Amino acid sequence: MENVLKYYEFSEFLKDNSSAFSGNEIAYTELNATHFLIFEKNNEAYNLYVSKYQQRKDIGVKPPEILELLIENYDKSIPEHRIAIKQYLN
Repeated sequence: MENVLKYYEFSEFLKDNSSAFSGNEIAYTELNATHFLIFEKNNEAYNLYVSKYQQRKDIGVKPPEILELLIENYDKSIPEHRIAIKQYLN
C-alpha cells in the first residue's frame, strides 16, 4: 500500500477531525483545486473516496461537500482497483 500512496503522491496520513471518516486516519491527493482522492485507513483496510472541498486545508477539518466511496477495502492486486485509481490520476 505504501508504494501506491507514494506513486500517486498522497499526503501523509492525518487524523480526521471532521467526523466524515469516523475519526480514522486519511491521506489525500489533489485532482484539482477542489476535488481530491482520499484513502481512509480503517484498521488494516483502506477505502478510496473521491471528494469535493472548498479548499485543501479543509480536508480532515470540515466535512466534504461531496463524498463518494469508489472502492471499499482497496487491494492493489485487484485489476479493477488499480483501474479505478488510474482513471482519476492518469
